[in-house]
Amino acid sequence: MRTLRFAAAGASLSVILLGAGTAMAAPAAGPATGTQVTVGSPMSPFSQNKQNEPTVAIDAHDPSVVVAGANDNIDDETCNAGDPTTCPFTQGVGGSGVYFSFNGGQSWTQPTYTGWSARDCTGPAACAPHVGPIGTLPHYFENGLVSDGDPGVAFGPRPGANGTFSWANGSRLYYSNLTSNFGTTKRDETFKGFEGIAVSRTDNPRAAAASDASAWMNPVVISKQNSTTFSDKPQIWADNAASSPFFGDVYVCWASFRGQEKGKAAPVPLIVARSADGGGTWTQKQVGPATSNGVNSQPDGCTVRTDSHGNVYVFGVGARGGLPYQMMYVSTDGGAHFTGPALLSTAVNPGVIDPVIGRPVMDGVAGARNDLAFAPSADIANGAPTGTDASNQIVLTWADGRQGLNHEQLLLMTSSNGGASFTGPAAVPLAAGDRPYYTAPAISPDGTDVYITYNAFTTPYRNDTTSPRGLVGVILHADVTGGTIGAFGTLARGVVGDPRTSSQNDLQAEFLGDYVYTAATRAGAVGVWNDVRNGADCPAIDTWRAALRTGTAGAPPAVQQACPATFGNSDIFGAAVSDPTP
Repeated sequence: MRTLRFAAAGASLSVILLGAGTAMAAPAAGPATGTQVTVGSPMSPFSQNKQNEPTVAIDAHDPSVVVAGANDNIDDETCNAGDPTTCPFTQGVGGSGVYFSFNGGQSWTQPTYTGWSARDCTGPAACAPHVGPIGTLPHYFENGLVSDGDPGVAFGPRPGANGTFSWANGSRLYYSNLTSNFGTTKRDETFKGFEGIAVSRTDNPRAAAASDASAWMNPVVISKQNSTTFSDKPQIWADNAASSPFFGDVYVCWASFRGQEKGKAAPVPLIVARSADGGGTWTQKQVGPATSNGVNSQPDGCTVRTDSHGNVYVFGVGARGGLPYQMMYVSTDGGAHFTGPALLSTAVNPGVIDPVIGRPVMDGVAGARNDLAFAPSADIANGAPTGTDASNQIVLTWADGRQGLNHEQLLLMTSSNGGASFTGPAAVPLAAGDRPYYTAPAISPDGTDVYITYNAFTTPYRNDTTSPRGLVGVILHADVTGGTIGAFGTLARGVVGDPRTSSQNDLQAEFLGDYVYTAATRAGAVGVWNDVRNGADCPAIDTWRAALRTGTAGAPPAVQQACPATFGNSDIFGAAVSDPTP
């Protein structure tokens, strides 16, 4: 055992690195296999059957109400529209799917609204998108915007007529996502830059779920943009503990990539925006420096949370002195000022660089990129909705590659003193063969239970594109006693599918996005993950992908002629699990 000390917000930060992993307990009963969340998704054709990057939130005031988001291609053209060897994103068509549950995540519904759509662009004529049915967020096309995915969802209290937040007013749902301009010329742009961050809101989830677009307010672009800005990877949180002096405030964090016109992304500062009026207006703040080079870089893949006292915590993975670290910034004044970063632990991104896409992959040649597998996901037991029984314990997880390829670990850290010190990282034991890809913890509001959702590859790295591969989604649970996290047991384990069925729209590699998600109550949790159980591998695509990597590839196959109908079918599945030891 050794202790590392770093500067933290107002305190010295001690991190105890544990050599032994947390124990794994046997489940009391067989785990659930999951329920499909993206219920509006067709089984075919590609890419309308493509969904990824799930997020989920539970209304602390009414835990039966659960909302999920995902990147959803349901409204894009099919490959057969125009050139059948291409499967593009359709210009102007949104990709931020939304799904509702009113029984705690046991079953789901996906509304249909009206917007810019290419659902009926099935070929052979080239696509001519038009106003029509959409399964994504409404009011973007009408406001000169496109919903571009990277979803985040959060519930908070609704403001009253006098602007005061109270659960007695009801709840407000916030949905953050990337947005781009619908117009393709500078004259028609709604904002400057390549991608911005927008937030949609509704006070009536039941009406929104029933396809009533008027239940949604118009989206608000919250990022300050210039002509070179690409805002990316936003995450959202609403201060939902009534004990907080900043109760009702909403926070969004993201990475602001700059210099895009030069073919580079540097500098890349971490940005946090906050709203104190229910999401109508926002104040943006750069947190920390903007430097991004081979030595120092700022936190990316961020997560933002609040404790019962209103302290704001922002986590991300960055670099100092050439080494990647899990980093933490803290604000004690509602996001007006931040201190940090505290360097919590070194982190190693799993995988190897694929020579064609230039991104790290874990499952094999032409695999799914895992740029942010080592980005931290975090949660805090803030006692919502009242805050009175908060332990304020912090839990933090990521997938780590320090043990080498095929020996990836799910690492866990925790703090019981407001981030002044952390225990860990400790490796969470997983089922034999599971190689963690993306992870997301949640801790019950009273701090008595921890849940972790993870995607894992179940097969070793493949040096070819012909050997079968496995992908699975899992939810774990452990009791917490006096801040000590006990043995983990498996509450849900999905059906293994072959990730080769997933695909980038350019067909060059698999695609599964950048994260999974978990939300917890005092009685249980809901986890959501990427799932390919209903998809089919396409040998013609496998062969072409392999040829790309040897420089011998010709034109890509015509997907709808050369592949099984369900090629590309990647879904979002999830499970609502109960605390096994209430």
